[in-house]
Amino acid sequence: MKTIRAKQPRGPGVLRLLAGGLARHAVLIGATFLMLYPLLWMVASSFKPESIIFTDLSIWPHAFDFGNYVQGWTALQESFTVFFKNSVLVAVLVVVGNTISCSITAYAFARLEFRGRRIWFVVMLGTLMLPYHVTLIPQYVLFLKLGWIDTFLPLIVPKFLAADAFFIFLMVQFFRGIPRELDEAAVLDGCGPWRIYWKIIMPLSMPVLATTAIFSFLWTWNDFLGPLVYLNEASNYTVPLALRSFVDSTGQSAWGQLFAMSVLAILPIFLFFLCFQRLIIEGVAQSGMKR
Repeated sequence: MKTIRAKQPRGPGVLRLLAGGLARHAVLIGATFLMLYPLLWMVASSFKPESIIFTDLSIWPHAFDFGNYVQGWTALQESFTVFFKNSVLVAVLVVVGNTISCSITAYAFARLEFRGRRIWFVVMLGTLMLPYHVTLIPQYVLFLKLGWIDTFLPLIVPKFLAADAFFIFLMVQFFRGIPRELDEAAVLDGCGPWRIYWKIIMPLSMPVLATTAIFSFLWTWNDFLGPLVYLNEASNYTVPLALRSFVDSTGQSAWGQLFAMSVLAILPIFLFFLCFQRLIIEGVAQSGMKR
C-alpha cells in the first residue's frame, strides 16, 4: 500500500516563514530587554561604586562590590532589619484582614438574601471609582481624633472592615459559581449560614482566597503613600518609606546604597510572585468566568 504524505512547503515559502518567525521573536526579545533594562541597570548599579553609577550604563558591572549592601543596611537612623520587620508585620496583618473580612462580606452578597442587597452591592462597587486621595483627608482626621497617627492601626484596622471593594467583587464572582445545591444539602443537615461559609464555601474557594492574599501582600509591601501620611517616627517606617530616606532634599543622596536596598526590597515580591503565580492566574481566571 502506498502511504500518502502531506506535501511540505518548499523553496521561498519555507524561508519566508522562517524569516517571519525570527523577526517576531527578535522584536519580542528586544521589547523584553527594553522593559527589563531599568531593573537590570538598578541591580548592576547596586554593585558599582557611586562615582561611576551614572556614567557607566552597562548592565554588567566590571567588579562585584557588596559594600553598598553592607553600608546601606545600617546607613539610616534605624537598621533595615527594623524596616523589614515593620513591612512584614503590616503586610501579614493586612492579608489576614482582607481575606477574612472580604470573604465574609462577599459570602453575604453572593449567598444570603437580605433587604437592599442589590443596592448595597452597587454602592460597594461605586467605591471602586473613588480615588484614594478623595477619602485621604477625612480618614486622616478620623484617625487623628482616635489617636492612631504614627501607629500601624490606620494601615491595618480598615482591612478588617472589608475596605477593599475589588477583593469583595472578585470573591462574589467566584462564590456565585459554586452550586447552591451544596448549601441546600447543608441546610438539610442542620447547618446554618456560618457553618456553610466555613465548612463548604471556604474549602472550595482556595484559588480566589490565594489571589486575594497574594495581591494584598504585594500592594501592601509596595505601598508608599499610606505609611508616608500616617507614620512619623523612623522606628515605624516600612521599607518603601525607608528607601526615600536615602534621597536627601539638599541633594546629598547615597544612590549606590539606595539601589542596593531597593534590590533587597523587591526580592521578596519577586520570590512571592514566582512561587504563587499559578494561583494568581487560576484565581483571576476562574473568578472572571463566573457570571
